[in-house]
Amino acid sequence: MKLQKDISLAGYTTFKIGGKSEYFVSAENKKDIVDAVRFAKEKNLPLFILGAGSNVLALDEGYKGMVIKIDNDKYEVSGTRIKAEAGAMIRDLVNAAAEASLTGLEWAAGIPGTIGGAVFGNAKAFEGKTEDSIEEVEVFDIETEKTKKITREECGFSEKQSIFKRKKSLIILSVVLRLEEGDKDKIGKLVKEHINTRKQKHPLDFGSAGSVFVNKPGREPSSYLIEKAGLKGRKVGGAQVSEKHSGFIVNLGTASSKDVLELIKTVKKEVKNKLGVDLEEEVQIIK
Repeated sequence: MKLQKDISLAGYTTFKIGGKSEYFVSAENKKDIVDAVRFAKEKNLPLFILGAGSNVLALDEGYKGMVIKIDNDKYEVSGTRIKAEAGAMIRDLVNAAAEASLTGLEWAAGIPGTIGGAVFGNAKAFEGKTEDSIEEVEVFDIETEKTKKITREECGFSEKQSIFKRKKSLIILSVVLRLEEGDKDKIGKLVKEHINTRKQKHPLDFGSAGSVFVNKPGREPSSYLIEKAGLKGRKVGGAQVSEKHSGFIVNLGTASSKDVLELIKTVKKEVKNKLGVDLEEEVQIIK
């Protein structure tokens, strides 16, 4: 375990915002994760588990605890299954599945995160979602200090939710994905289409955490509601509701976490007042 102190979190999040973490560990294997957890428990330190940093906001004042960055990224394709460590990037798994003529992950093309993060938040896009492909998840329980495997049913998946969000003592170590045989050309074509759609519709030129608010079934998308409330382009300091996609809040280059949080508060308040809808943010705060 390589333990570091006073590491800036701005470079480890896609928002490019944040102060220093008191302790920081880049965990490249299961042992690193276990050792880091035990160290944190001995020192009575709060813990935050970080993946690729694509759905989080680090506060300007930093984090008085330990951030464990999950960098165990190995994966293996076997038949119609992919076993991936939690730090494996989704883009790599999408490409591996396509190369093996396996269908079921095309929806995830272009998502800038890890498979562990996708399972944690039950990521979804293009009518697909993480839970559709999960067979089992291996976890380390901070409370018992034991490793166990849990089934898809035990993951408690719902809209952008999982047992891992509700029970932070469970750290995702690895995942088994179950896919289906498909047509390699059709899979590759769909992957390219989804990546191109993201490039066209998402504000990829600015730092962001992706979609800020949960899109709930049976309701208009949060981006539609935000735009309808007249909030497209609204700014607070260096943070802005994206003019390209209203579901995103972007860092124009000088945004602080305070700017982002104030803008989130403003959006929620105005959408509630004007449209009577309560928005629920999905971005995780490192605090």
